[in-house]
Amino acid sequence: MAAPSGVREITAYCGIDVGTQGVRAVLLGREGTHLASAGAAVPDGRREGTRHEQDPARWWTALVTAVRSAVDQAGPGVVVEAVSLDATSGTVLVQDADGSARGPALMYDDARASAQAERARAAGADLWDALGYRMQESWALPKLMWLTESGAVGTGDRLVHQSDHLVGRLVGTAVATDTSHALKSGVDLRTGEWPADVLAELGLDAAALPRVVLPGTVIGAVGTEAAQATGLSQGTPVRAGMTDGCAAQIASRALRPGSWSSALGTTLTIKGSTPSLVHDRHGAVYCHRNPDGGWLPGGASSTGAGVIARTFPGNPEALDALTAQAGHLVPMPGVTYALDGTGERFPFVAPKAHGFLAAQATVSQPARFAALCQSVAYVERLAYDVLGVLGADVTGPVSLSGGAARNTWWNQLRTDVLGRTTVLPESVQAATGMAVLAAAEPGRLAETAERMVRVREEYAPDQERGRSLRPGYERFLDELTDRGWLDGDLAARVLADSGATR
Repeated sequence: MAAPSGVREITAYCGIDVGTQGVRAVLLGREGTHLASAGAAVPDGRREGTRHEQDPARWWTALVTAVRSAVDQAGPGVVVEAVSLDATSGTVLVQDADGSARGPALMYDDARASAQAERARAAGADLWDALGYRMQESWALPKLMWLTESGAVGTGDRLVHQSDHLVGRLVGTAVATDTSHALKSGVDLRTGEWPADVLAELGLDAAALPRVVLPGTVIGAVGTEAAQATGLSQGTPVRAGMTDGCAAQIASRALRPGSWSSALGTTLTIKGSTPSLVHDRHGAVYCHRNPDGGWLPGGASSTGAGVIARTFPGNPEALDALTAQAGHLVPMPGVTYALDGTGERFPFVAPKAHGFLAAQATVSQPARFAALCQSVAYVERLAYDVLGVLGADVTGPVSLSGGAARNTWWNQLRTDVLGRTTVLPESVQAATGMAVLAAAEPGRLAETAERMVRVREEYAPDQERGRSLRPGYERFLDELTDRGWLDGDLAARVLADSGATR
């Protein structure tokens, strides 16, 4: 829709990020100029043991609120040319023929389908091996099996991802999914097709799943009802998106081989770019398809800033005060593992892993804060070391994104532990990545990101501080190995390749 008469028209692209706790919408101009942004909260839903569910209706309400607010903020002269949306990886639900959710969604960290995961690993072993990953219990395919076996799927129902459901509501009809969201559902990333024989053996009908396309493909246009609700123009093209971790990677413009992105939000997600598929027999690392060609290896840890938020609930000012008090305490003695809940997914797979605090971390709130931040930095270092052992070029630089990147002290600590330069983009939102994807022509995503994403700050590692943190990192690996969570041979290779001090 053109701007009203007499109003200067500004072309914009809309990115929508659907996270665990809320929805964020951003409008960017052709050169990446920020035009508007807004957010809306999503209730956490129901958590019970290994189960985590949310009501899909709450997603849509938050999406409408966020997009409408951003569009209104931008004003009548801003014309949205395309939209793209990311969502949490591995979140699935059942919807009926008219697109309505048949029940609650099983969230990305829902791990109820452990028995189904074992069967899925066996049935598709050759395919998973060829794709370089190991099917995990929190992934989408085991949960789709669980939904089917529990009787939640009726005749004519469809099995969809969180992104498919919401884009379907935007468009007003069923839509294709993208290779990124479909990865954890078992799509053959080499061909973009569902492995019908494997799915049939697992009791799933490939016809109940959406068609698969590459991210950035136009899969529909904003429909009448969604246009009225969101303020987007009817007929605005909607491009297939990617998962939240990939969206943050785009926002970090880490799309050329050798470049990497660390998105530290509720969880820690690391993504990079390689010409070839990276294979990990332990199943912690997996590769998305790069829309420009090649692969995007990485993984999502269960550790992250979420444990900070739950340990220290309060406003940002309170965390700022803790940061000021904690700064001089690092390096913290003892070993802390900042895992909230049970089970680790990356950089190692340990379903029974759980968090623990060093005795020195219990003496005060600042000490606990420092120990948790240091622990997350060690997990991040281990992730890059594991990727390096697997043959990926991890020499950097590393782009930092996610909500935790607002903490400059933590950014510097992470940089010192990594021992390589890090950069902070001007915007660290996954929604920004989706706006870039909405603007990119096929095969030009990296080029578009480099044009639209600006670097705001650069951090250089303090080598002396890095050396003082190294013994703590080695003790951290020893503890994980002693508990049987980190493979001993892998830990030895990591230490050998990264220059152990002993």
